[in-house]
Amino acid sequence: MPASPRFLGHADYRHGSRPRAAVLVVNLGTPDEPTPGAVRRYLAEFLADPRVIELPRWLWLPLLHGIILPFRSRRSAHAYSTVWTERGSPLLSLSQDLTQGLREALDADARPLTVRLAMRYGNPSIRSVLRELHAEGVRRLLVLPLYPQYSATTTASVFDAVMDALKDWRWMPELRWVVDYWKEPAWLDAVAGSIRQAWQDEPAGEHLLFSFHGIPQRYFKGGDPYHCQCQGSAREIVQRLGLARARWTLAFQSRVGREEWLRPYTDETVVALARQGVKRLDVVCPGFAVDCLETLEEIALQNAEAFRAAGGERLRYLPALNAAPAHVGALGDAVRRATEGWPEFATHWNETAAQARQDAEARHHQAFVDARHPA
Repeated sequence: MPASPRFLGHADYRHGSRPRAAVLVVNLGTPDEPTPGAVRRYLAEFLADPRVIELPRWLWLPLLHGIILPFRSRRSAHAYSTVWTERGSPLLSLSQDLTQGLREALDADARPLTVRLAMRYGNPSIRSVLRELHAEGVRRLLVLPLYPQYSATTTASVFDAVMDALKDWRWMPELRWVVDYWKEPAWLDAVAGSIRQAWQDEPAGEHLLFSFHGIPQRYFKGGDPYHCQCQGSAREIVQRLGLARARWTLAFQSRVGREEWLRPYTDETVVALARQGVKRLDVVCPGFAVDCLETLEEIALQNAEAFRAAGGERLRYLPALNAAPAHVGALGDAVRRATEGWPEFATHWNETAAQARQDAEARHHQAFVDARHPA
């Protein structure tokens, strides 16, 4: 007789114990180090996801392991090495900062929420973090993917991984999801505000380029709403900036392979703008919650070099929101709305808690200012 399935459970569960609630913050992921071996392991997990590459497994996996990974891993490792910091991967360290800011903001609300970070690919994995939350007795779970715009290639893949991990739980938690947050007024205000601040620090370029990560065109034609949400994001942001239509463009970056992806392409657009006479170009990437390889290396280095080679003078990348107070506040609003009605939050925070929240936000803002403008 086959062995019975083994599920995670609490053999010593005490009835009447107070359930705990948690927020699982998830970003895409990163290699553990900028070496060919580590990058190959990361890419093998990432590119094997059927949400990312919608091809038959019998066709795709031999190509991936036999041709793509041996060549791409070394090239990607070099790219990662150009952005690696003393803290390691920018995507991981900046996601940790953002998660910590969110944790402090929710703590100041006196909301009994555990806030943890996981990576869809790489470490810390969704499965490992969920096991930690299970051991802590979490019974209600909000999943917050750090993707402002929804795509099956990103957001849905996170949901797949969460549900796959929860299949091991004997007593599954109550689940809620933040599907996207690109229409959040606080998030739109935060992006527009960061652009205004950059223009106050240094005069604006002649043109503003919005660059979003691309997806294959056939995914869009298959019903993925990502393209429409990127367009909507840009329109809302430029409306807040009061920017004339002739002064901004939207494009899509990071395509791979020969398949048609969402157009126009960022690398072709920066060259075209330079050849049209634009000398100073600003680029912002509102689809990325924190800076990473695609912004720090692909935009700030590769595309900047291509822009200059085509006749432009300066391409300035405007940083992601990262752990800016306005970004933390926008995500905090999304969490508060998504957890509405949970019994743990039946009692609204009192004046003391509200004051503590303001004090925490003030400290976080001062730390952000000090880091941006060191003495």
